[in-house]
Amino acid sequence: MPEAPAKRRGRPRAYDPEVALAKATDIFWAQGFAGASLDDLSAATGMNRPSLYGAFGDKQALFKSALDRYMDSSRAAMTEAFRGGGSLREVLTRIYHTALGFYLSDDAGGRGCFLASAGLGQALVDDEVRQTVADGMHELDRAVEGLMTRRQARGELPPTVDPAVLGRVASMMMNALSVRARAGETREQLEATIPVMVGLICGAE
Repeated sequence: MPEAPAKRRGRPRAYDPEVALAKATDIFWAQGFAGASLDDLSAATGMNRPSLYGAFGDKQALFKSALDRYMDSSRAAMTEAFRGGGSLREVLTRIYHTALGFYLSDDAGGRGCFLASAGLGQALVDDEVRQTVADGMHELDRAVEGLMTRRQARGELPPTVDPAVLGRVASMMMNALSVRARAGETREQLEATIPVMVGLICGAE
């Protein structure tokens, strides 16, 4: 008579950590670190406090995991936007529209950049969060500067332009989209500004 298969010990996890982290990220995004209570986080993730602590650590550790998750997802999307072909004007247009995809949510409405909306408030009291936010912004600066440098070498920008400064300006325009989205401006309003912003960087067609 064949032996019965051994029974698994312990209770299986009743949650998907990636789904739970996504739900927690949404709460932090909407309410900020200080505004998001543990009750809110527990309700959103479907996990009680002991389970939440066991999976992610304390509230601060959960917030930092949410920051890392946002950085990974936004970096992947932006990498695709930068790598796509086309003129500088077309690439910048694609980059700004990609950013709006993060700043505007069909479910939550205008929420802006997670780094700016949720991260900056906590950055005032947490050096590690401040560094993460700064690193994210500077990473974008360097990426846009590299784009400007390459396109200047191809003749798409005047030789007198400083690619580093222009890259920072282009990044700051993205920050402006984030703030305006958070303040409640519509997709139509924000999308209408993109051709103008791109025109200021690239010059008149």
